[in-house]
Formats: sequence, structure tokens, C-alpha cells
Amino acid sequence: MEKVLELLAVVISAYIIGSIPTGYIIVKAFTGEDIRTIGSGSTGATNVKRVMGKKWFFITLLLDAFKGALPVVLAALFAKSFTGIGLLPVLAAIAVILGHSKSIFLKFTGGKSVASGVGTILALNWQVGLIIAAIWAVITFFSRYVSLGSIIALALSPFIMWAFHAPIAYIGYCALGALYIIWLHRTNIQRLIKGEENKVR
Repeated sequence: MEKVLELLAVVISAYIIGSIPTGYIIVKAFTGEDIRTIGSGSTGATNVKRVMGKKWFFITLLLDAFKGALPVVLAALFAKSFTGIGLLPVLAAIAVILGHSKSIFLKFTGGKSVASGVGTILALNWQVGLIIAAIWAVITFFSRYVSLGSIIALALSPFIMWAFHAPIAYIGYCALGALYIIWLHRTNIQRLIKGEENKVR
């Protein structure tokens, strides 16, 4: 029973933290607008940039990454059950990205979980997280497509995690998380194929 309660506590708290709609709160507080009615309708950093510029893009990015990392770190530090295989931190990571994309505070709408997803990976293995962030930055810089950088960086994440001899639970999480986030980018992929995706200026 203690293990079940601990598991539920980790998953529920991580989901609630992930559900905090950072981009929505920032845009609402400073402009009064609902970011879900602007641009892509996402609450993520890229859509915040369309409304409030580059500065707030980076602020939202960092806050979402922190939001992703925090529950994973707490689960790793304080969870007593399921030690050794990394299960509880991974469950926290899954709950975070689900919360970000399907926020309970926004009627289960949200962002595409890229920054929060990278935050979870940083918390699981900081070297892997930094490499993925660097890949995202380089591809985004040269292609000018945030979505392309996100898709490629996260698609590579399970292989990079494997190369660092991480627990199998971490590798599996990266694989499943990448598939989920790529699926959230399905309309971006269609626009990339058609040459209609917006570039970062």
C-alpha cells in the first residue's frame, strides 16, 4: 500500500506541476489575451514569442524546462520505493509532459512539451539533456525552424541516453516521450513538408 500511495503522490503532483500553464499565464498577465487564440494556439515558448518577443520566449522556455525538471528531481531525491531502476522519476517525467500538453487548468489544452520534456531529460541525466538542448539550438539556428530542431533533438534522445548507459527506464521514457512530442508536432510536420512552416526571424 505504501508503494501505491507513493506512486500516486508522485504522478499526481508531477501532473499538476506540469499543468501550470506558464505561457498562458505570462501572456494573460501582460496583455490580457488568451494565447490559445493566437498563432498556433499552443501555450509554449514559440507562440509566446509571437505575442511578446524574444525575451519572453527565453523566459518561458526556461520556466517550462524548470517545471519539467523539478518533479523528476524531487521524485529521485525523496521517493523511497522502486529505487535502482529509475521508475518513479520516469513516471514523474511522463506525468509532467502530459500535464504540459493536456493541462487540467486549461480544459486539457496546452503546449507541445518540448521545453518541459528537455527539462525532464536534464533531470534524469544532465549530460544527455545538455546535448539534446545543444542539438535543438544548432538545428533551430541554421534551419530557422523551431519545430524541426525539436523533432530531431527529441528523436535522437533515446539513442543518446543509451550511449550514456542510462537505466533502461530512462531510455524507454525518451523513446516514448519523443514519439508523443513528435505526434503533437504532426501539423508542424505537414507544414514543413509543404514548405509552409513559420521560420524564426
